[in-house]
Amino acid sequence: MKIQSKLLAISFVFLTFLITAQTISSAEIDALVEQTLKTFNVPGIAVGVVKDGKLIHAKGYGIRSINTKEKVDENTLFGIASNSKAFTTAALAMLVDEKKIKWDDKVTDYIPNFKLHNSFVTESFTIRDLVCHRSGLDLGAGDLMMWPDSNTNNRNDIINNLRYLKPVSEFRTKFEYNNNLFIVAGEVIAKASGLNWEDFIEQKIMKPLSMNNSAASRSRLKDKSNITEPHAPVNGTLQISDIHWSETANAAGGIYSSINDLSKWVIMQLNKGKYGTNNVLFSEKQQMEMWNLQTPTPVNAPGPYNTHFNGYGLGWFVSDVKGYKQVTHTGGLAGIVTQVVLIPEINLGIIVFTNQQVGAAFQTISNTIKDSYLGMPKKDWLKEYSDRVLKINEQAKKIETEVWTKVEAQQKNKMAKPDVTNFAGNYKDNWYGEVELTLSPEGKLIYKSKNSKRMRGELYYYQANTFVIKWYNRTFDADAFVNFTLDKNGKATGFKIEAYSPLTDFSFDFQDLDFYKLDK
Repeated sequence: MKIQSKLLAISFVFLTFLITAQTISSAEIDALVEQTLKTFNVPGIAVGVVKDGKLIHAKGYGIRSINTKEKVDENTLFGIASNSKAFTTAALAMLVDEKKIKWDDKVTDYIPNFKLHNSFVTESFTIRDLVCHRSGLDLGAGDLMMWPDSNTNNRNDIINNLRYLKPVSEFRTKFEYNNNLFIVAGEVIAKASGLNWEDFIEQKIMKPLSMNNSAASRSRLKDKSNITEPHAPVNGTLQISDIHWSETANAAGGIYSSINDLSKWVIMQLNKGKYGTNNVLFSEKQQMEMWNLQTPTPVNAPGPYNTHFNGYGLGWFVSDVKGYKQVTHTGGLAGIVTQVVLIPEINLGIIVFTNQQVGAAFQTISNTIKDSYLGMPKKDWLKEYSDRVLKINEQAKKIETEVWTKVEAQQKNKMAKPDVTNFAGNYKDNWYGEVELTLSPEGKLIYKSKNSKRMRGELYYYQANTFVIKWYNRTFDADAFVNFTLDKNGKATGFKIEAYSPLTDFSFDFQDLDFYKLDK
C-alpha cells in the first residue's frame, strides 16, 4: 500500500509538473493576440488570465478606435454584453441567501402582469426558469423590442408584450437562448430588494469588489475617457458601429468593465463567493446552484476536450473539458464581443474582450490559453477558426450575390415589377408594434419602424409577392426577405420577414414577427 501511495504521489507530481511546464507564457500570449488581431481584422483586444487567486496576465493590444488610434490597455472599458447575466443571477443568489426570494418562487408573485402565451406556463414559471433558457420561446424571441435601439419600449412594455410571443417548443424541454426573461429577472431583483437592477449591481456587487471603473450600463460610467468603440465590417472594410443597445435590457447585457475590474469578479467566483479577508458575496451553496446543469444541450461527439455534458446553469454555460468542469459565457453587442472562461478545479480564469464582432478572435485566444493549462497537445486554433470564418463568409457572399443578382434582373424587367402602392400602408405586429411602408417621391417602398428608429430601409422587388429589404445602416448585416400575404383580390394584408444571411445576429428575430395591415 505504501509503495502504491508513493507511486501515486510521484505520478501526481509528474502530472502537475507536466501541465505547469506547458502553460503559456505572457510573451506567447502577446504573439498569439497580435496574430489574432491581424487574422480577423480586429482593432483592439484585451486579455486577462487569473490563476490561483491572482491576475497573472492583464494587457491590452491594438487600438480602441480606428478613428482616434488610442491604445487598448488593461483598464479599457468594454461592454461585456451577456456576461452581465451572471451578475443578474449572482444578485438573485444573494437575495436567496437573505431569504428574500427562493429560486422556485413563482414569477407572478413578484411581477403580477407577467404573462406568456400559455396560461399553464405563466402560472408555473419560476425565477429559476427566467435565467436558464427553457421557456419554450424561440432563440432570441422578442429581442427586437430592445435591439438595436427600441428605446420607446420600456421594461413594462417588454414584459407586457411577452404574452404575444408564440412558443416553439414545450416548456422546460429544450434550450432556447432568451434575453428578455433576464429583463424580467432584473425586475424581480428590484421588487425583492427595493433597488433597481443597476443600483443593486453597482452597490452590492461592484462596490464591495472594488470594481471602481465599471458600471451597470454605458450611460452610468463616471469616466468614458478610456472606452472602446464598437467596429463592424461593411463590404470588407471596418466601420465604427452605432451603440446598438437599449438600456431597458441592462440585466441581460448592459455592464461595462475592464480586464482589471472584471478579474476581481472572476477571482471571487473562483473563491466560491468569497472576497477580501473574510467577506462573502454569496454562499458556496448558491454558487453551486448557479453552476449546476439546469438545461442540458446535446453533445453529438466528445470533440477535442472529451466533453460528455453540456448546457446552461443559472447565468452560465457549463460543460466538462478533459475531466474538469468548465463554467463560461460569451457576450455580444454590435461591434463588441467578449468571453469569460472559468475552470474552478485548477483555479483558472480567462477573460477576453474584443472590439469587433467576430467571435472567432476570442475563441482562438481563450482556447489556446486553456489548452496550455489542461496539458493539451498544441493545436492551431487560429487556423481552424480562420478557416471557419472564411467558409461562412464565402457562403454568405454567395447567398447575397444570388439574391441581388435576381433583384437587379427584376429591376431591368419592367413587365415583372408589381404596383408597389399595393404594399404601402401601416402594419402592426402585436409584440413589436407598428411599421409604416411609405412611398418615396421616386416611387420607392420604404420601411420605417415606429419603435426602432434605426430599423429603416428600402424594399426591392424579388419575385411573386416577395421583396428584399436593404437596411440603411449597413453594419446590421441583416438584409432580409419580406414576404407579403395577399387577399383574394391580390391586396396586401400583411407580411413576414426572413433573414437570408448566416451572418445575421439572432437578436434580429424576424422569424417571430407576423405583421397585419391596419388600413385595409
